[in-house]
Amino acid sequence: MSNHAPHLSEQELVRRENLRKIQELGIDPYPAAAFNVSHHSQEVVDGFEDNPDAYAEVSLAGRMMAQRIMGKAAFMELQDAAGRIQCYVARDEIAPGEDKALYNDVFKKYLDLGDWVGVRGHAFRTQTGQISIHVKELRLLSKALRPLPVVKEKDGEVFDAFSDPEQRYRQRYVDLIVNPEVRETFIKRARMVTSMRDFLNGKGYLEVETPVLQPLYGGAAARPFKTHHNTLDQTLYLRIADELYLKRLIVGGYEGVFEFAKDFRNEGMSRFHNPEFTMMELYVAYKDYRWMMDLVEEMLEGVAKALTGDGVVTVGKNAINFARPWKRYTMYEAIRVFTDIDISQMDEAQLRDTARKLHVSTDPSMGRGKLIDEIFGECVEPHLIQPTFITDYPEEMSPLAKKHRDHPGLVERFEVICNGKEIANAFSELNDPIDQRQRFEAQLELGKRGDDEAMVLDEDFLRALEYGMPPTAGIGIGIDRLAMIMTNQPSIQDVLFFPQMKAEK
Repeated sequence: MSNHAPHLSEQELVRRENLRKIQELGIDPYPAAAFNVSHHSQEVVDGFEDNPDAYAEVSLAGRMMAQRIMGKAAFMELQDAAGRIQCYVARDEIAPGEDKALYNDVFKKYLDLGDWVGVRGHAFRTQTGQISIHVKELRLLSKALRPLPVVKEKDGEVFDAFSDPEQRYRQRYVDLIVNPEVRETFIKRARMVTSMRDFLNGKGYLEVETPVLQPLYGGAAARPFKTHHNTLDQTLYLRIADELYLKRLIVGGYEGVFEFAKDFRNEGMSRFHNPEFTMMELYVAYKDYRWMMDLVEEMLEGVAKALTGDGVVTVGKNAINFARPWKRYTMYEAIRVFTDIDISQMDEAQLRDTARKLHVSTDPSMGRGKLIDEIFGECVEPHLIQPTFITDYPEEMSPLAKKHRDHPGLVERFEVICNGKEIANAFSELNDPIDQRQRFEAQLELGKRGDDEAMVLDEDFLRALEYGMPPTAGIGIGIDRLAMIMTNQPSIQDVLFFPQMKAEK
């Protein structure tokens, strides 16, 4: 085995020397045999007081995060998936055989912070009242060759904390070790998704999977990632949305389908945008967008209660209450409320002039719908902190939504805005194939003007609609943005285990 690697620090060299000495003692630093874990740290700490006899024999495993040698005895802090617990190790009480050798020659000399160890013994309370493990057997499970960043505190000030965002995102494995609250964020995210999935399964909807690699990208206004399949000699795209495939399944006869899916958009990055992100999309036959508003209120109120108990989520300085009913505005009404300007009858030139007066940036490629969207995003969205429905969008903004039954020029669409950002988008789905073709053709014209997010024309999807799609309500919920709110995180990178980063220098 080579013990050499480039650019090793002094601490790393010491650890590799300790590894060599452990191997010379005949101890395998990476044993293949399983180690049976009977308990976790928090379980012992929480349960010992009520039933100490239940912890007369325990085995735990984790990282050694602290060590204090005191002559023939020592204390160490063991960190497992549930938390930390103190372990008391006395040389004369360690079992004979490898364990005693391990203690005498390895534990005191050659173990380092971050090493994985397994212990067997019994739980007890120390004279200072701390629940601890009295170790009878000790095993080295894996030797760590890199030192962990050690957080030090003095006079209430933290030193050497692993807190630089770029480091944390690149080395999430280290972040999870030294910042336990990060683990809690992802546990809460998983509970959020489980709650949503249980709700949808409880309604009888079918969870499905649709293609990630697609010959045509569609279902949203976005730039795609492009790739090539060698055998087919064909250009393919990473999906930007699941919508068109899920609606094909409604055509096929399913009454309710949903998917938790990775989508990909080749766009700018920010604290709200990552090129790879997770969406939940749901389509239900014989329903409309008004019905879907009631459903999403019910679902997200339930999710918030599952995570907080009362449905009130703290996000920064704001207490966001997901209890029904939520505030509802039409898009034109919301713009009028927050700008004192009625844009409902404005043409493209008037909208461009209004945007300029409101200091909203525009460019020549923007049509009427895009201009309204920019005005709304700049002047309205930031004010919507509590979950709010924005309904009845201009037709130009929504090429996949059904025309409004009561208001010409509008479509039956809503978005949910919460904490100043969109977290959900829903329609009464357009099921008229002739109207859909005309909408796609209008998008092609926008593409010719330079709008690189305009939709493409999907002939197979139009063919599916021509076989007949029943009235359908559909919604897409941004799981990452919802997770930011539910876990009180300021950036999408904080709710993704491995966010996209620039290449490391």
